[in-house]
Amino acid sequence: MPGTINKMTTCLTVLPLPDLAIIALYLLGMIGVGFYFSRKNTDAGEYSTGSGSIPGWAIGISIYATFLSSNTFLGVPGKAFGGNWNAFVFSISMPLAAWVAVKYFVPFYRSTGEISAYTHFEKRFGPWARTYAVVCFLLTQLARMGSVFFGIALSLQALTGISMKTIMIVMGISIILYTVSGGIKAVIWTEVVQGIVKTLGAMLIIYLIVTNVPGGAKEIINIGKADNKFSLGSFSLNFTEPTFWVILLYGFFINLNNFGMDQNYIQRYHTAKSTQAARKSVWLCVYMYVPASFLFFIIGSCLYAYYSQHPDLVMTLKQQVIAERMPHATTAQAADALSKLTPADYGDKVMPHFMVTKIPQGLVGVIIAAILSAAMSTISSGMNSSATVFVEDIYKRYFKPDLTSRKLLRTLHICTVIFGVAGMVCGIGMIGVKSILDIWWKLSGIFAAGMLGLFLLGFMSTRTKNHEAIVASVIGVVVIAWLTFSSLLPPQYGMLRSTIDTNMIIVLGTLSILLVGIVLTKAKAKKEQEAINA
Repeated sequence: MPGTINKMTTCLTVLPLPDLAIIALYLLGMIGVGFYFSRKNTDAGEYSTGSGSIPGWAIGISIYATFLSSNTFLGVPGKAFGGNWNAFVFSISMPLAAWVAVKYFVPFYRSTGEISAYTHFEKRFGPWARTYAVVCFLLTQLARMGSVFFGIALSLQALTGISMKTIMIVMGISIILYTVSGGIKAVIWTEVVQGIVKTLGAMLIIYLIVTNVPGGAKEIINIGKADNKFSLGSFSLNFTEPTFWVILLYGFFINLNNFGMDQNYIQRYHTAKSTQAARKSVWLCVYMYVPASFLFFIIGSCLYAYYSQHPDLVMTLKQQVIAERMPHATTAQAADALSKLTPADYGDKVMPHFMVTKIPQGLVGVIIAAILSAAMSTISSGMNSSATVFVEDIYKRYFKPDLTSRKLLRTLHICTVIFGVAGMVCGIGMIGVKSILDIWWKLSGIFAAGMLGLFLLGFMSTRTKNHEAIVASVIGVVVIAWLTFSSLLPPQYGMLRSTIDTNMIIVLGTLSILLVGIVLTKAKAKKEQEAINA
């Protein structure tokens, strides 16, 4: 059995010429856009902010495209296939976070005039706070780029048989070329195209799946209802599992971080012609993302209905999973592992498998272009923003504060390449994970909690000073570390393990820093007042 499985998964699938032509034209087009804008990138300001000349509607679609990564394109259908629509609650939380960002964060960043989202941390609390926030952001970006690289490689491996490492390297080189050459303008305008392509791709996939299910949409709904696939999760106040409320809280805090702390989005606020245009771009992103994410949950439910009617195909998927996870397993070991697999174990593989077996020639290339666009927009944004933050907050701050415009632009180019390569390495390290969406949600929650908590403390508590912020941050990091790693404690320390769902890490980590800082500030103020009265 293992030999048969390995043979099946290593067999190279050659895509038809029309599909290869579509993919090649798409990649060349994206690289061409980068070189087109490279002629205009004569200084660092143009490279990083586009000199504030980009219309709000383009920025909004760009932000939407960044949200709609391959984690959404592949991870969301896989999540809906393996479970239900619980993860859609993340999208439901977005309008509330956007309202807070539009009212408070957008005008704040526009008024500072600082290209980096983290420069004001130093003004507020000192150099340590700025560096701490930057480290958290860079770790978040590496996790994001790595998960996106992994997602695109997982899909294309199923379609071509080429190794995931090779796919990541080829994709990485293409993305680096147009991002380095074109700067933020190339990133935004290619994302406008990519946002449209991937949305149309999602609609096309739904149509193709529905037409392949006997009974069509009606049968899909019946199967979904029978197996409780449309549930948003339990409404009980239980924070040890991903209930409706846990995902709602996670979504609100992570979206608050995205709109208020993530350089990917803050940098785009500065590319807008006005504060009002920047505000409108946030709302346009929300208006597009919520219904678009809904489409991908529909895809997952449609795929579940299709594979429910084809148990032989489900067995093929299971065999692929065992071959990847246990390449040297004996027949007995493979058979035992096979019997224990659940839909959640192979959910990320169902859409690539459907594309290989059911999508007609020519349309496969269109779908792959859509998936590529989902990956490229997020990775290019991550590379550009990571390079900008590193240069502004680390390199210029500690090493070369007097860089000339020409040298600054060259440094940005070099750092963009470095972060692109680092993202590829992270993606290679993720090969074999169970769920793209799960690993990204967990890592983003861990790394984002620290900087969001510190930012909210400085933003909401104007009387908090350096000392209180340091103590609050240390306590917050301890809480985050405990929630993240306590499950690794040996059995004799079982009572110290956290039973809280991992999606609550960003919620509890952020609140720990914010509330501890406020309490310490009030205690200090009270003590000072007592000293005055005495």
